[in-house]
Amino acid sequence: MNRLARIAAAAAIALGAGTVTASAACNGDASTETVLGAGSGALVGGLASHSIVGAAVGGVAGGLIGNSIGHANNRSDCRRAARSREYRHDHAAYYTDRNGERHYY
Repeated sequence: MNRLARIAAAAAIALGAGTVTASAACNGDASTETVLGAGSGALVGGLASHSIVGAAVGGVAGGLIGNSIGHANNRSDCRRAARSREYRHDHAAYYTDRNGERHYY
């Protein structure tokens, strides 16, 4: 039971650390998410397997997952920024709701 408690605590820390970087930036940079994913993956892999190999595999897998999450966040941030620019340019005639549909006045 002690091993399961350590794995659960490591997973909770990893999930909590993933929410720290919730800032909108349309810059194409996913390095923070990659580093957080690699670190948390190495921590969970090392605790789960009690070996350096498990930590290395967990770090690589976590880094790949963190990188893909970072790029997905950048894409959604760029879409959100484009929608707000569209709204500001011609805000007198219509507005765009959260689904991307235009509503005319």
